[in-house]
Amino acid sequence: MTTVGRCWMAVFGLIMTTAACGSSDTPGAGTKVPRIDRAPTPENEFRPKQLEATVDNLIARVNEGTVDGMQMVVLLKNLTSFFAPIATGANRAMGELEVTGNVLGPTDQSTDTTTSQDIQNQQIKQAVVDGAEGIGISPYGDMNGAAMDEAVDEGVHVVTLDGDVPTSKRSLYVGTVNEVAGATAAKTLLAMLPPPPGTVVIHGTENLTWVDGYKRTQGAQKAIEEAGYTPRVSEAHYELDDGLDAEWLRSRIVSADPPALGIVGLFDISYRCVMGADAAGVPDVPIVTFDFDPRTVDYMRQERIKATHTQRQYYQGYLVPYVLYGIKTLGLEGAKEILAPLMDGDSTVNTGIDVVRWDKIDDYNNFLDTIGAMQ
Repeated sequence: MTTVGRCWMAVFGLIMTTAACGSSDTPGAGTKVPRIDRAPTPENEFRPKQLEATVDNLIARVNEGTVDGMQMVVLLKNLTSFFAPIATGANRAMGELEVTGNVLGPTDQSTDTTTSQDIQNQQIKQAVVDGAEGIGISPYGDMNGAAMDEAVDEGVHVVTLDGDVPTSKRSLYVGTVNEVAGATAAKTLLAMLPPPPGTVVIHGTENLTWVDGYKRTQGAQKAIEEAGYTPRVSEAHYELDDGLDAEWLRSRIVSADPPALGIVGLFDISYRCVMGADAAGVPDVPIVTFDFDPRTVDYMRQERIKATHTQRQYYQGYLVPYVLYGIKTLGLEGAKEILAPLMDGDSTVNTGIDVVRWDKIDDYNNFLDTIGAMQ
């Protein structure tokens, strides 16, 4: 365990998951290491072929030159639930690259957001002091921007994942393109509906301060409007319990004019859409959701939720160490050249989403099992 790892665990109560944790047989920065050898991912209908091929191409380009050691850290909001597959992917990639580094994050979500932001800022600063050459971070928002910029000014490559701070000096964002993801979820639902007119209730957000959630909601609204339906947003209230949030949904459903024909949920609590439909007395209305919460899966097995959309968390975590390593060895533009098939704009690496139908749950679980990323 590195000094910085001990420091963070002692001061911030964090758990550390290590990939190649600075032992005597782990090469550090500047040390020549063997060429990168990556085990192939088994074939499966959910295996993202273009993403996998892009990683292989990046490895091939890196292997053409001298393969150096590197020190990096990946900072996550959490190491459990939604973020567990991200930690798994990051650790696996760091092990394949034989870099020195840690995946860090709390094991619970009891800390308030402001404190969590402060902890991440201190983690970033400590990583720079400890000699990290690359930092991957799932940021809480703009409050992390200054610390990220200071790291970049010190010559450290910074890449965001899951969430982004586009106004910062970070090199790239790796993750879901939220406008596209929202539109995809809406289109999955629209294919199940009778012709318009009709209202589609969106369990989303109109909160402009939650940029990623707002963009996803806007993507869904636009797709619904373009198809001739009326979108109506029911705010996803994370601060409320299931029953109270379902009551908000109920009120939006029963007062919809024209009547609600379907519901699309855009976040990991969108299993509440079923509760809202039941409360509104429309249990048969088609529902599609986001993410793979166990309660979502339970409703899918009952065929109450027709499909869900998962964000490939494992691949977000897996890509970040490779992206950081690619930037170090090939330069930012050289790395972007290889990443071009996944690029959305100039600074976003789009990991895409999986559309999982209710009758494909077991197949999807089998795929997650093959990559060690069960949720």
